[in-house]
Amino acid sequence: MNVLLEPMKEADYSLFIEAAVAGYAQEGVDAGRWTVNESIKKSRAETMSNLPQGLETPGHYLFDIKTLSNDLSVGYLWAATEEKHGHQSMFVYDIAIKPECRRRGYAVAAFCELEIVSARMGIDSIGLHVFSANSAAQALYRKLGYEVTGVNMQKKLGA
Repeated sequence: MNVLLEPMKEADYSLFIEAAVAGYAQEGVDAGRWTVNESIKKSRAETMSNLPQGLETPGHYLFDIKTLSNDLSVGYLWAATEEKHGHQSMFVYDIAIKPECRRRGYAVAAFCELEIVSARMGIDSIGLHVFSANSAAQALYRKLGYEVTGVNMQKKLGA
């Protein structure tokens, strides 16, 4: 299945932000980082600090994932370039496939396309973070060849 990573249009940016903030807030709650009451506020603050200039934030790439066959928008992907240890890398902040389009291979196709785009930019690796509660995403990333590079651990104290 072939998809195109098309630069996101300004008209779609506000929908993207709301979906990204809501998704990240829920992941933060599921991971025990935030309470439900504080999750949206904290998620919005982190998201906006990463995208201070919106679509024009330097080094950040916001893509609409579109099918090649019928130009249907099936989701979005947000990634950014960064330099680590003398290497240029891409970091995936978020990927979301619309609920009605899931389980059809679009996320796999989008990551494959991101690899091509990144290689053309001289990028030599792609990284990402996945919360421990998101086993479906972990399985997808393992299938795509991603390896664990670190593990954060926590022990809650008290009641």
